[in-house]
Amino acid sequence: MSGAVVIAVLGAESTGKSTLAVALAQHIAAQTGLASTHVDEHLRTWCERTGRTPRADEQRAIAQAQQDRIAAAAATHDVVVADTSALMIAVYSRYVFGDRSLEAWAAAAHASSVHHTLLTALDLPWIADGLQREGEHVRAPIDDIVRELLSTNGIAWSLISGRGQDRVQNAFDAVVPLLRARAAPGSGLFTRLAARDAAQPAWQWVCDKCDVPDCEHRLRASHT
Repeated sequence: MSGAVVIAVLGAESTGKSTLAVALAQHIAAQTGLASTHVDEHLRTWCERTGRTPRADEQRAIAQAQQDRIAAAAATHDVVVADTSALMIAVYSRYVFGDRSLEAWAAAAHASSVHHTLLTALDLPWIADGLQREGEHVRAPIDDIVRELLSTNGIAWSLISGRGQDRVQNAFDAVVPLLRARAAPGSGLFTRLAARDAAQPAWQWVCDKCDVPDCEHRLRASHT
């Protein structure tokens, strides 16, 4: 891996990946002083340029271009937040074309370039967005495939839910340990994070059955 901290945002369509990538990169820069940037989704640019969705034989090149974008940003920044990685191309290749040939390569490319993976939850409303989006009905199966590929390839991930700034804060909380580990001596990062932690509310119960903060298990526990 490069010297930069690389965070990848994965998830089904219309789950706020692009918005979160931009906002998280800005939040990291503001909270830590590290040179942080986001990497756009190459597939979106590709579809806008060609006016169509890619064929099966074009998937690998798009996935490689996404990885190249991540590598270029990592060469000049402390922190990179990537709006998807090659792994998402492999997910859609399976779902749309029934083609699993990219999966091993994409998982290896992701694992070798990404330090932590954020998976966006399905808690946002589906919104149409031109060529790229199939419909709300594809979100659950896509989410299932993403989770499968992450798990079978031993890639650690955090589920990110919530709306607006809460979603950004949840994502930031998930990567704070990684940022602490990469802080340069004398950078002031530890002081800023310590002040942030001191301002946090008291510890709250966390469900041991899932990673959804306000799930039915927590609600039941509150009445026992």
